[in-house]
Amino acid sequence: MPSSTGKVIPIDINVEMKHSYLDYAMSVIVGRALPDVRDGLKPVHRRILYAMHSLGLSPDKSHRKSAYIVGEVLAKYHPHGDVAVYDALVRLAQDFACRYPLVDGHGNFGSVDGDSAAAMRYTEARMAKITLEMLADIEKDTVDFIPNYDEKTEEPTVLPSRIPNLLINGSSGIAVGMATNIPPHNLGEVIDGVIMLIENPEAEVKDLMTVIKGPDFPTGGKIMGREGIWNAYRTGRGSIKVRAQVTIDKTDNGKQCIIVNEIPYQVNKARLIEKIAELVKDKKVEGISDLRDESDRRGMRIMIELRRDANPQVILNQLYKHTQMQESFGVNMLALVDGQPQTLGLKQVLFYYLEHQKDVIVRRTRFELKKAEDRAHIVEGLRTAIAYLDEVIKTIRASRTTDIAKKSLMEKFGLSERQAEAIVEMRLRQLTGLELEKLEQEYKELVSKIAYLRSVLASEKKVLEIIKSELLVVKKKFADPRRSVISNEEATALEAEDLIPEEDVVITITNQGYIKRIPLDTYRSQRRGGRGVMAMGTKTEDFVRHLFITTTHNFFLFFTNQGKVYRLKVHEIPEAGRQAKGMAIVNLLYVGTDEKVTAVIPVKEYNPDQYLFMATRSGMVKKTSLDEYDTSRRDGIIAISLKEDDQLVDVKLTSGQEEIILATRQGLAIRFPEEQVRPMGRNTRGVKGISLTNKDEVVSMETARPDSFLFTVTANGFGKRTMLSEYRAQTRGGKGIINIKVNKRNGPVVAVQVVKGDDEIMMVSAEGIAIRYKAEDVSKIGRATQGVTLMRLDLNDTVVAVAKVHTDE
Repeated sequence: MPSSTGKVIPIDINVEMKHSYLDYAMSVIVGRALPDVRDGLKPVHRRILYAMHSLGLSPDKSHRKSAYIVGEVLAKYHPHGDVAVYDALVRLAQDFACRYPLVDGHGNFGSVDGDSAAAMRYTEARMAKITLEMLADIEKDTVDFIPNYDEKTEEPTVLPSRIPNLLINGSSGIAVGMATNIPPHNLGEVIDGVIMLIENPEAEVKDLMTVIKGPDFPTGGKIMGREGIWNAYRTGRGSIKVRAQVTIDKTDNGKQCIIVNEIPYQVNKARLIEKIAELVKDKKVEGISDLRDESDRRGMRIMIELRRDANPQVILNQLYKHTQMQESFGVNMLALVDGQPQTLGLKQVLFYYLEHQKDVIVRRTRFELKKAEDRAHIVEGLRTAIAYLDEVIKTIRASRTTDIAKKSLMEKFGLSERQAEAIVEMRLRQLTGLELEKLEQEYKELVSKIAYLRSVLASEKKVLEIIKSELLVVKKKFADPRRSVISNEEATALEAEDLIPEEDVVITITNQGYIKRIPLDTYRSQRRGGRGVMAMGTKTEDFVRHLFITTTHNFFLFFTNQGKVYRLKVHEIPEAGRQAKGMAIVNLLYVGTDEKVTAVIPVKEYNPDQYLFMATRSGMVKKTSLDEYDTSRRDGIIAISLKEDDQLVDVKLTSGQEEIILATRQGLAIRFPEEQVRPMGRNTRGVKGISLTNKDEVVSMETARPDSFLFTVTANGFGKRTMLSEYRAQTRGGKGIINIKVNKRNGPVVAVQVVKGDDEIMMVSAEGIAIRYKAEDVSKIGRATQGVTLMRLDLNDTVVAVAKVHTDE
């Protein structure tokens, strides 16, 4: 090729292509495809938000046409196609694509069914409220600006980003030879993680995962296992399996149905339904009788109706295997760090975000300090002028021009040019007494502010405190509950307990099989006879049947009325609000259609020196070593062999040396030593514990404690507290003695509990009303009595569950 000197420079085409392609690749990587680790934005997104900021499209202003915004972006910042800009704007407005949308869209911006957005001439947009945090203090020299493509204006190289946007909204992009795929997260959890890193810079990924549980997708879903999350957070790469969130219910005609309420992230709902229909048509999935999309503005609802002979769990497994009801999200946390692409772990992402925030706070502080010092400099000059007011006026009046006046003031009073300028331009009204007081007050405030700003610049600790306080304000304004549930169903290399704090919880199970976990401190202590608080919202025909207090690290053994036992970790039970219904237990356990959970035992570890003591409705009892129940089988194992018309009533964890108390519905009770029942295997029937009359049945089993009371509760809200010493020990298999006089007024016995004075009792009615109070508030009376009123009930309401809270635990 000819040069300016007329010479020809030979170039190897292979070398030229290599260099040119590398230049192109880096241009795509830096200028288009990858987000910056500091603000989590690609250039096109950053330019859209900055253009909206420049146009004044704040959340309190009216929406403007999307075409107007796209035109502004193209004209000033982004010399590419209008379709690319509009598509990027649309994604920022979609609540099913962004966990926290940065654009507030008005009009058709697409749907989870894959519908495209309306043309930009129809839709309107403005900044979302949270976007103000992305652009906060951008005018205070917090970030660098560079000339735009035609050098007629400037654009920011990065946004101040008071929110950790890279993690909370995630990012995906394909560059040349590399790609990024970062899942969205929960804002509150990520802010807690940043604060943990501020307070403890040595915190490891394992520590951070105690607050940042995992991705939180805008479409919800259930994340299966923690191994993929652990790998992604530790190395920057991992595969996370996400399932649709489903419930199993019954239709009005008695058929079972699968209801899909949430689907995996980025799955097209319409295509998912089409795929299920194809599988049914091709007979790859058999047992589905009807398929309907019942989604509306209140939320997603895909109804999959099953044939009467179909097993819901089998159908679900087939759908997980053959459709996008289960998807793998391949995490690749690749982002730009100082203009270079790097694969980052969780701690690195938080570290670079924190470093950016430090830089933003320091630059903002310097800006505010310079502004305060400049103003203080002017105010000092004004104070000098007021101190020598007569001479200043005389000097100004003696000057022929403004420039001469300024020079004279500078020479006589040692003022700077800016101070002299301010004095010459000072208005006469500033000489009033009130204005002079304001000037002095302003000077004091400026001196104080300057001292504070200088102290911030001199102390990294203060900078971090400012970051922490601002993040907490953002968390209070914008944090919301998790949408994606994290399940421990799959085995993980990392113990789940390492990532889950141990805390006391309340587990409630309703008669129709709904279960949930609630923090124990949700309930407050009350006096006897109070109205209580709403424990959970249930359907009118449902009621709370079981209520237990345990910790998140324990096992839960679920015993059913048919004598089988299933196992879960307590933290695998979904947490829900106080009035929430909870999740159908059939979604957690592989129970049969006719099985109901009748007893639940929290277990820390399987000690062979401990026993499970069981009692059935017909009065049979059995004890078996605890270690015989250590199994991970999801479909359960036999706990006790039952007669055809018998059912398992209760199970207790014992030491083998306890005293057993059986209580019946008609008010009888028997007390006998546990040694009278020899240990037996799992698949055995047991021996007789109490002899019953024809219409009577066992309702509760308890173990005796020294110096304690037997607390009896009846269906109509009556009950009493009787010294255990009044119940003499008998031989196993006897008829028992009177525990409480049962009649129409107080109703049949619901349950008994062995309590001490410092124990607290929680009672729940069929309508879901709960009350909690100390056992010692209840009168101490004898066995052969009717009891006192414990809980005032509405008409037709009855007590259905009783639980004990140990205050010393």
